[in-house]
Amino acid sequence: MTATTDHEAEVLGRLSVLDRFLPVWIGVAMVAGLTLGRTVGGLDDALSKVEVGSVSLPIALGLLVMMYPVLAKVRYDELGHVTADRTMLVSSIVLNWVIGPALMFALAWLLLPDLPEYRTGLIIVGLARCIAMVLIWNDLACGDREAAAILVALNAVFQVVAFAALGWFYLQVLPGWLGLDTSTLHVSMWEIARSVLVFLGVPLAAGYLSRLLGERTRGRAWYETAFLPKVGPLALYGLLFTVVVLFALQGDTITSRPLDVGRIALPLLAYFALMWVGAFALGHRLRMDYPRATTLAFTAAGNNFELAIAVAIGVFGVTSGQALAGVVGPLIEVPALVGLVYVALWARRNFYPADAPNDGGRPDPTRRTA
Repeated sequence: MTATTDHEAEVLGRLSVLDRFLPVWIGVAMVAGLTLGRTVGGLDDALSKVEVGSVSLPIALGLLVMMYPVLAKVRYDELGHVTADRTMLVSSIVLNWVIGPALMFALAWLLLPDLPEYRTGLIIVGLARCIAMVLIWNDLACGDREAAAILVALNAVFQVVAFAALGWFYLQVLPGWLGLDTSTLHVSMWEIARSVLVFLGVPLAAGYLSRLLGERTRGRAWYETAFLPKVGPLALYGLLFTVVVLFALQGDTITSRPLDVGRIALPLLAYFALMWVGAFALGHRLRMDYPRATTLAFTAAGNNFELAIAVAIGVFGVTSGQALAGVVGPLIEVPALVGLVYVALWARRNFYPADAPNDGGRPDPTRRTA
């Protein structure tokens, strides 16, 4: 077995069973949801009896459970340290909040001109910047863990402040300027802001308080080695639960138009590839070392599908095409970004030979990981 093959096995081995086979679990959740929707009558009415805003209580709980563990992992006390590297800070802001949303807007209109609901859903995905599993992919690719955590925290705070305004701009203002059809869009900035405040603001506050109180009472080592591993899987459980419910309610749409899922996947694949390669090339051009260039690339390419799903459901409803586009997102993102982990390690060997270990690509055991 070659050293490269050894490392590929090690990369997969560092993922938990739940993470490693996440596309499979999402597929199983989809099938389970479709089956549930066909066998349980009156499910839609039952789910809508108790609502949080315009979202049924079971789905709202699933969305909040998705978001909390991710935000509990962030080291909020280190957020201010990002200003020490102005090059990375400015590059990340431009990639995440200017180029990323604009690219997804362009791809959505280019590849889904006749599917306005899915197009809108993808634009919402483009606005929801990475705060979730990007930390896993960055770590597997031997990126800078601390820089990734700081950029994730920055994105989380920025989304609370800017998501609603950007959503209004890309869904209503910009299409109007370009002469594109906006007759199917009935979105207010307040509707988006309300969803962001509930489904990002609440878990963000909970995550911040968890770390603050946990570290004060038991210390950072206990918090990160004992508490976080216990609550971490809840994010994926919440995602799978939400997928089951969404597909239970989306069954008729999905089974009648299966090719739509494939069409939603195409702009997502193009987006991941273009954002990652472009960001990595920018980092290399700016003479960042491999860990920071890799972190810049993964934080630019990753998206917060949990928030996108929450906003799509809150604004357009659980059975909307916008919600379906958000659900398809993680099904495509997981294998795409795992593949980009291998691309990153290949790039390290070819473009950063000084940063690559001499064992064919395996991570350096002496590298600081805390």
